[in-house]
Amino acid sequence: MNQLERNQSILHKYIPEKAVETIAEWIYIYDFKLRVKKSRSTKYGDYRPPMKGSNHLITINYDMNKYAFLITLVHEIAHLTNFNKHKNAVKPHGEEWKLHFKLLMNRFLNPEVFPDDVILALRKYMNNPAASSCSDINLLRVLKKYDMSIGLILLEDIPEGKHFTYNDTRQFVRGEQVRKRIKCKEVGSNRMYLFNPVTEVKPHSENS
Repeated sequence: MNQLERNQSILHKYIPEKAVETIAEWIYIYDFKLRVKKSRSTKYGDYRPPMKGSNHLITINYDMNKYAFLITLVHEIAHLTNFNKHKNAVKPHGEEWKLHFKLLMNRFLNPEVFPDDVILALRKYMNNPAASSCSDINLLRVLKKYDMSIGLILLEDIPEGKHFTYNDTRQFVRGEQVRKRIKCKEVGSNRMYLFNPVTEVKPHSENS
C-alpha cells in the first residue's frame, strides 16, 4: 500500500466517501501532515506553517461528524494555500483567505458529498466565511443534526429556568438569551456563563 492509499484508508473514517480521493491528493500535493486530535474546547482545527524544514501541519478534532470534519479540514487547507501564496503578508482570515476557502470548498458542494440542508447552509455561510465555520449559528445548527451524540440536545431547546448538565459533569440553570448567547448559572458556584445556543447539553433529571 503506497502513501496515497494509506491516506485514503485513514480519511474514510472521518470524511464523506466522495471527498476522500480529493483530500488524499491534496495531502500529497500540498505536502502536509494531518493529525487527528482529542477534543479541544477552544478550537476545532488548527494550521501551522513549516518550521525548520518540517511539513505544514493541520490538526482536527476527532469528535466531529464527517461533514463538520470535512468543512473544518478545508478551512485549514485554505490557510495552507493562502500561506503558500502570501506568507504572513495578509490577515489570517482576510479577503485572500476567504477566496482560497471558497475555491477549495466549491469542489465539494454537491449532493454526493453533503446533504441538501448542509449545502444550503454552507452556501449562505460562504457568502462571507468567518474565522470559524462553527461560529455560524445556522450552519452549526444544521451540522449538529448529524452528530451521533446520545441523550444530548441543543441548549436552545432547554426551557428557561430548567437544569442541564454540560460536559458530563457541570450542572447549570438555563437563563435568558442575550443577543447571540444564553446566560446560564452554574449550580454550586452561582457563577454566570454565556453559552452558544447550539451547545450540546444533557437535560437534568429534574426536567423530566
